[in-house]
Amino acid sequence: MAMERQIVIAHDHEHLTASIHYPAQLAKKDGRCKDRVPLIVICHGFVGSRIGVDRLFVESARTFAQEGYLVVRFDYIGCGESSGEYGREGIDSMVAQTRTVLEYGLSIGDVDPTRVTLLGHSLGGAVALLTAVRDRRIKNLILWSSVGYPFNDIVKITERKVYDDAIKLGHSDYLGYEFTPVFFESLGISQPFQEAIKFNGHVLVIHGTSDDVIPVDYAFLYQKVFWMRSEGRCDKEIIFQANHTYSTHEHRTQLIQRTKDWLNGQEAIQTDWQHWMI
Repeated sequence: MAMERQIVIAHDHEHLTASIHYPAQLAKKDGRCKDRVPLIVICHGFVGSRIGVDRLFVESARTFAQEGYLVVRFDYIGCGESSGEYGREGIDSMVAQTRTVLEYGLSIGDVDPTRVTLLGHSLGGAVALLTAVRDRRIKNLILWSSVGYPFNDIVKITERKVYDDAIKLGHSDYLGYEFTPVFFESLGISQPFQEAIKFNGHVLVIHGTSDDVIPVDYAFLYQKVFWMRSEGRCDKEIIFQANHTYSTHEHRTQLIQRTKDWLNGQEAIQTDWQHWMI
């Protein structure tokens, strides 16, 4: 197995706990920067963690590292093992945290700054998209079961009372996390479908047809918007009967395999271009 280690990344006055998966040595690719490796940063969803439901992100990261990618998965403030309170800040804070982690990933020796991928699941998909729009260093975006309307989607999960309490009392409780009006207001301002058109890199959208948390229709909407851009491809994969967290062996295997193939395809295209340009 490729090497892994746990680190802590400072962000403002908080500490983000992260796991780094170093690329397997055997996966050296041809191309201009033979010794440089591509970077993937994984963004978890609402009240999630870098482990993922049923170890989704652990399995994914290990698979990608075997393929020669350096992978960083991390816990947002107040989630997993990171410090701080999750529901106190808004989605803009999550974008800032993602950029801090990206900064760290790019500072690791041997990382190729021209081959950076953000992968986000659920609310992490929306955060990854909003980050990619603001940070030109991100070349590829992978959305797994991504949130499309952050406010509606999250209030549907927490149920309306959690939102009403936050607005009325200044704070509310969901699964022991405390949510402030700031959190919900920021969700209302964020419009991933409107922002999507500003990202000019390549995109892979994956969704399961049995997702009862975030509707599979969003995958089609996202692809439509991404196709309206003048540059950047968008590929879509619909996984039959998969749920929101791809929690069967078959669906998870399809999800990770499809993502891996797509990533390697992007790498191949880039290598061909480099040969052609020489």
